Amino acid sequence: MNDIIIKKMQEIVGADYVVSHLDKVASYCEDETEKAVKPKVCTDCIVVKPSTAEEISEIMKYANENKLPVMARGGGTSLSGAAVAIMPTIIVSMERMNRIIEVDETSMTVECEAGVTLLQIGEHFSKHDTLYFPIHPGDEGAQVGGLVVMNAGGVRAVRYGVMRDQVKALEVVLPTGEIIHAGGKLIKNNAGLDIKDLIIGSEGILGIVTKATLSIKPKDKYTGSLLVSFENEEDAVKAVTEMFKAGIRPLAVEYMEKTAILRAAKDIGMTWPSDVGNVDLYFIVSERKEDDLYEMYETIVGICDENNALDSFVAESSKEQRTLLEIRSHVYPSMHKMVVDAIDAAIPMKNLSRYMEGIKNINNKYGVEISTIGHIGDGNLHNSILTEDASKPECYDQISDEIFKLVIQCQGSITGEHGVGKVRNEKLKMQFTEKELQIMKAIKNVFDPNNILNPGTAL
Repeated sequence: MNDIIIKKMQEIVGADYVVSHLDKVASYCEDETEKAVKPKVCTDCIVVKPSTAEEISEIMKYANENKLPVMARGGGTSLSGAAVAIMPTIIVSMERMNRIIEVDETSMTVECEAGVTLLQIGEHFSKHDTLYFPIHPGDEGAQVGGLVVMNAGGVRAVRYGVMRDQVKALEVVLPTGEIIHAGGKLIKNNAGLDIKDLIIGSEGILGIVTKATLSIKPKDKYTGSLLVSFENEEDAVKAVTEMFKAGIRPLAVEYMEKTAILRAAKDIGMTWPSDVGNVDLYFIVSERKEDDLYEMYETIVGICDENNALDSFVAESSKEQRTLLEIRSHVYPSMHKMVVDAIDAAIPMKNLSRYMEGIKNINNKYGVEISTIGHIGDGNLHNSILTEDASKPECYDQISDEIFKLVIQCQGSITGEHGVGKVRNEKLKMQFTEKELQIMKAIKNVFDPNNILNPGTAL
């Protein structure tokens, strides 16, 4: 990286907060995207660690004037290449902007800087008797800014929605250096176009989020877990559909193929409580009253039994609940060394069975294992293409194309929570018309006329 650029960054944030040595820069240049599909990483970058929005503003003004690529860096937990540097880049790390500024119990909000992690938020509210932040997509190293621009979801989206449903207000530095504020602690606000919602899910191409005001929720006193096994996916999907029609909204509903969950249990030396059937539904139930918790158990089990459930297991003790959660959480790590690509399609509930049947057909056609787990309660399934050493099979392109064609045939989206990043760009043409893509690119151009912010991402 040019010494002049390094010196300018040192003037803005201080010499101690600019990193240019390759051995220290390299880890900031990529995210957790699978190696087989990850774009080629460029390490000719510098890492800048600002502490204020004003410092980021100065960085962006300089970069815009000199047409230098910039990429905001959060926790690096992205799985779609959104945080991969593909050219010499100024990487703006948000790690120093890590303050929880205010918990407003009247407005039921928490205001925090973009570098605050899920772990910090969890620890902060663990000391609070009645309130918490509900969104938890998985990795506790994920940062608030990244959660916002990736519109993170996770298991609790069934009840609480995704990140978009939690964001009340944002402070954002634009690629041209201006600092803007969007949204507020209002229930109703019908003035102007909603810039806040453009930033959410934009994958870091429209601006750098520096602060966010998020909704918080009351804690339920009683939480429990329920496991139900089925012979096939069709019965499992029907049970979930009937449950929603009955007005039942658990905290989470997870779908798991038996082979995947048993592999995870074996990998960590634990025992999964069911060995019957081919698929499992894992429910996390949360209620204010203990009687309501057990009534929900009974209702869910009754609906599942009506849809050919083979077996059910209620995790009564906290130890049993932790065991279920630990094994479920280990499904992806247990097969990580085998994953070529983790496709996270979102499918309407009415077409889920059709989609799952199509995945089985693709699996059988090419003889490559495609493991299906995911958040069935919101139609977001994760189809991982597996090989013994995670190397691309010769038929990878055909498998990938057929899966995405199936997604579109089922009226779905090519990504439910991982994002487009730098991996799925070409697949956007399958989901959107040319006019729709032109509109998106025009919006990008308004925010970032010199295309300096995370180029090559999301469009």
